Amino acid sequence: MAVMVVGVDVSKNTLDVAYCTERIEPALLGSFRNEAASFGSLTEAVDQQARELGCDSVLLVAEPTGGYEQRLACFAYEYGWQVSLPNPRQVRQWAQGIGIRSKTDRQDALLLAQFGRERKPSLWTPMPKDVAALSDLLDRRHDIEHMLRQERNRQHALQGQGRYQGAVQNSIERTLHRLEESLAEIERDIKGHIDQHPKLKSQAKLLRQVPGVGPKNVLPILVLCARWSSLTDHRGSYKGLTAYVGLDPQHYQSGRTVHKQPKISRQGNPTIRCQLFMGALGGIRSRRSVLRQFYDRLLSAGKPKMVALVAAARKILVWSWAVYRHQVPFAPALARARNL
Repeated sequence: MAVMVVGVDVSKNTLDVAYCTERIEPALLGSFRNEAASFGSLTEAVDQQARELGCDSVLLVAEPTGGYEQRLACFAYEYGWQVSLPNPRQVRQWAQGIGIRSKTDRQDALLLAQFGRERKPSLWTPMPKDVAALSDLLDRRHDIEHMLRQERNRQHALQGQGRYQGAVQNSIERTLHRLEESLAEIERDIKGHIDQHPKLKSQAKLLRQVPGVGPKNVLPILVLCARWSSLTDHRGSYKGLTAYVGLDPQHYQSGRTVHKQPKISRQGNPTIRCQLFMGALGGIRSRRSVLRQFYDRLLSAGKPKMVALVAAARKILVWSWAVYRHQVPFAPALARARNL
């Protein structure tokens, strides 16, 4: 089956498109507007080129770009094309490895087409609509909580300086009141959304069985697992997921004398890393917990406490992915056996 790989560099307003096949080197196809009205012109141009080259399927490869790629990705998936959304860092490192240093929109489109042909990245599928809606609600909650912290910090700073009075005081208090009302409203919306979707409720209930997963981080972890599933066609590995989140260890060693302290990569979303870390802090409190036993084993082996805590956060992520992927209850005995 002949496949035409289509690389698309996505910006807010423009789509730069290139194509290639196993026998034909990457070439530019053109530029299109990044709006639904122009997607028909794009598919028509791609289909015509595929017919001329004798290809019977299309693989679209685009980098995630602040969400601007989502409309095109969903449209292409529903149209019947295969879609891949590789990690931009992975693409850039691969490009540097083959000697490509320049970066323009057209060059990136050519690069993505070549990357799709050479590396054959994992296929993407859209997240279920109920999970996507939950993700939007959680993002909005996070935004409101961030604004609340900012206003409270301003309030405390002015109070400490003896300047919290008059019109400034009234303005801050009104803003705090509105934000608190908005936060309470979004919390009700999240609860209502979970109650309306039994599958989400069941998945969250399974994840709550994992040590370190509690009411504050269960829904973000659920959305994370669903997103990783969609990015990898439900076949992603736990190692890939830890790298996606940025909890993968980075070792540095050269010769006999150069040994740097291993650190995590810190790639990906810092918010979910923080939630996993806080989950690890809570999960090791119970001495009967399998997570606490894992943590104690690392300490007994001479690991620093912070290293053991980060490893515990990574373990929460690995267990959560296993529970989500296989839709089975958490098995402490199995987890304990594998930690020995």
